[in-house]
Order: sequence, then structure tokens, then C-alpha cells
Amino acid sequence: MPQAVIHGRQYGTGKRKRAIARVFLKSGSGTITVNGRTLEDYFPRETSRMIVNQAFEVLEKMGQFDVTATVCGGGVAAQAEAVRHGISRALLHVDGAL
Repeated sequence: MPQAVIHGRQYGTGKRKRAIARVFLKSGSGTITVNGRTLEDYFPRETSRMIVNQAFEVLEKMGQFDVTATVCGGGVAAQAEAVRHGISRALLHVDGAL
């Protein structure tokens, strides 16, 4: 798998239905920003926030990476799933064994 490192950050693209997310990961404290807003502000529903954090929970990497995502298209649920998909793909560039 080719490395997707842009300015020291891991990159992953996620898609779900008509939603497309561009996700950048870097080592940090666990801050997640979506379209320039905090995770809680962009996804007010707890289930959407759980979906976004699923990849980190499964791999036991919660709070280890800062996420910057831009997402467009689709509904709120599809956008959350697209961000999750992008995070998963970016994490593959961190460690291919994941």
C-alpha cells in the first residue's frame, strides 16, 4: 500500500453513499475537528460521535491522534460513517499490520 503522508500527517479518504470525507491524522491528544468545528459541535448526536470514534476504540488507540476532517455530501449519518472510513484508511498508513 503506498504511503499517504502529507506534511507529516497520515491521509485517508472515506466514502459512504454520497458522503465523502478527507481525513488527516497526526500524533496528538485526541482532538477531532470536522469542517473546522469540534466533533461535538458538528455531530451533536452521541451515536454519530460513537461511529466516528469506532476505529480508535477497536484498535485501542483512543486519544493518541488528532484528526482533521472535511466532509461533504450525504446526510449526517453517512457523513459520520465516511469520516470513520477515512480514519480507518489513514490508520492503515500509520501501521500496515492494523
